[in-house]
Amino acid sequence: MVGNPARLTGYVDSGPVPPSATDEAVTGPGERISSTKVQGVTLHRLDFVRDLRGDLSVGEFERDVPFKVRRYFVILDVPSEKVRGQHAHKECHQFLVCVKGRCSVVADDGVSRQEFALDNPATGLYLPPLTWATQYHYSSDATLLVFASHYYEADDYIRDYAEFVAFKGLG
Repeated sequence: MVGNPARLTGYVDSGPVPPSATDEAVTGPGERISSTKVQGVTLHRLDFVRDLRGDLSVGEFERDVPFKVRRYFVILDVPSEKVRGQHAHKECHQFLVCVKGRCSVVADDGVSRQEFALDNPATGLYLPPLTWATQYHYSSDATLLVFASHYYEADDYIRDYAEFVAFKGLG
């Protein structure tokens, strides 16, 4: 047992337990936002409270989500071999939280690319506009919650990678 409130971290003689994304070891004491190698993309540690009555993960708009939220959507029941996303937005910001299960997200700014494992509800991934994003490796129970800064607008999407690179002036 460690922490206050106390939480179980392992059993005697069971070996070390790797840190989860909710632990201080992942981002350092007090750090809540970690930069990435993809321009503008940040990884956020959200509050997470373990309790015998049930765990609680919480994020606060304007504190944890770096834009005004106008829309949300939930992605679930994705067959493990399917890929979602594969587009960028011209103006829309997004914030992703896998509230159940796990999935992988690849973020790409046209120069740098990085993969993120979203595997607990205390980790959020911020994707600014003009970030190509792909989600895949969904677990059978995965539920991905996405907050968006804009209402749905088909014209805001860039669905072809070559067009995305050209739009950014990189190609």
